[in-house]
Amino acid sequence: MVQRTPAPNELEPIERASRDELQALQLGRLKWSLHHAYENVPHYRAAFDAAGVHPEDLKSLGDLAKFPFTDKKTLRDNYPFGLFAVPREQVVRIHASSGTTGKATVVGYTQHDIDTWAGVVARSIRAAGGRAGDMVHISYGYGLFTGGLGAHYGAEKLGCTVIPMSGGQTEKQVQLIQDFKPSIIMVTPSYMLNIVEEFARQGLDPAQSLLKVGIFGAEPWTDAMRSEIEARAGIDAVDIYGLSEVMGPGVASECIESKDGPVIWEDHFYPEIIDPDTGEVLPDGEEGELVFTSLSKEALPIIRYRTRDLTRLLPPTSRSMRRISRITGRSDDMLIIRGVNVFPSQIEEIILKMPALAPQYQLVVARDGHLDTLEVLGELRDAAISQADVDALGRELQHRIKTYVGVTTRVTLTPPGGIERTLTGKARRVVDKRPKN
Repeated sequence: MVQRTPAPNELEPIERASRDELQALQLGRLKWSLHHAYENVPHYRAAFDAAGVHPEDLKSLGDLAKFPFTDKKTLRDNYPFGLFAVPREQVVRIHASSGTTGKATVVGYTQHDIDTWAGVVARSIRAAGGRAGDMVHISYGYGLFTGGLGAHYGAEKLGCTVIPMSGGQTEKQVQLIQDFKPSIIMVTPSYMLNIVEEFARQGLDPAQSLLKVGIFGAEPWTDAMRSEIEARAGIDAVDIYGLSEVMGPGVASECIESKDGPVIWEDHFYPEIIDPDTGEVLPDGEEGELVFTSLSKEALPIIRYRTRDLTRLLPPTSRSMRRISRITGRSDDMLIIRGVNVFPSQIEEIILKMPALAPQYQLVVARDGHLDTLEVLGELRDAAISQADVDALGRELQHRIKTYVGVTTRVTLTPPGGIERTLTGKARRVVDKRPKN
């Protein structure tokens, strides 16, 4: 494994700046971002006015706590372009993640935003041990999902050679890794284990490939999974964190020399940890919900965005910026299935639009090998319906979920009353059968 420690001159000055220098930069950029949002986004002007605050009220970083939060509902309520702070003609890229039926969460980027994003991803790859000239095999999905293109532009920015493989076609993934001999792979950790198993199926030893580093994100993973990947693939496995509403992959990333939690690139993203129930800002080191404010985004400034991820802010180690600990859960009911965000309410909306189905459902999450699976249990209104019609309903529900949510499911339809209820008569919406470690 690599364990490459960079020389000081390989780091950007901000990566080794003092805390005072970093905070001075943050304060100046935060003032700009609040003014930019207030002056150009009607939602933020109305939200700030309703909260009785103005960008001029920000005198210190701690004053950010006076400003209102942003959440996914804000993005959906302003669908598609209501949160853009620049004319649509200045937006050079649009990405989106699955939202409620027909309502994705839409994000936009100016050319400056794309350059910033590429820069922080390049910084992330360098922190993972990558250098100009390295070959990077990208197995994140390309398209509206930010993973593939975010990784792609960052790798090119660093000066790497990019293999834009995208997801799927596992046999071909192995063939290209063998033939092209990349040293870095960027992919979800669960799919990396599938690639490792395909190596074995073909009678090959993945540890004998020229891969040295895996940069893994887009889904939660454990230290146990890190150890398994490193042992079986013979690589260093590092964690990259991001979300489309804030930028995409590259909001934070681990350093290969320490692998002690993703470093937040605080010159572009200001973090807070809040009590998820009260919204109170918590001290560094206490677990709570992670909140981000963008410091340099033009097209879609985001102010105090509630990620719903539960974690802690940790002191700097390998870089001058703070880290986040392993994500321990979420403060809402969102599930992450193979990199796709799935809310039970999304499934509910689809079911409610199918008259033959009762408004009861259950989502059963399990793990098949290394990949998460989702089974949707639905309930029929009429017990007398023919089996052929039941099968057709199941296929239609499966198709609608794939179309609107973006995840493949197995659908099982039960007779009336077939969905498990609690003692209060409510259906138990989610059953998570995945192992906890």
